Amino acid sequence: MEIWINPACSKCSSALTLLDAEGAQYTVRRYLEEPPTVEELEQVLERLQLEPWDITRLGEPAAAELGMHTWQRDAAHRDRWLNALATQPTLIQRPIITADDGTAVVGRSADAVRSVLRS
Repeated sequence: MEIWINPACSKCSSALTLLDAEGAQYTVRRYLEEPPTVEELEQVLERLQLEPWDITRLGEPAAAELGMHTWQRDAAHRDRWLNALATQPTLIQRPIITADDGTAVVGRSADAVRSVLRS
């Protein structure tokens, strides 16, 4: 299992605490220091069954600077979203947990984190 975190994020800290309490084995990826590539984002999105705009933090200053609120959310513009997430990783929702069985979850709640443990 791998968890993408921002150490300053309270949701990430909560997810790590829960994983530790459950005795889960995982690898931490500090995605701001080691940003995912477009290819990695595509793989994670496939596992999450989401689109890039679904995991974008539109409240971030970088989103406002890019005008992302006005970007179209369709297949023709998907690469634009992916490239933005890869080059501005602060825009990625966190934490994202990918399990060895192929499941993944945006672990913003305890229930979401637990769901990947039951997989």
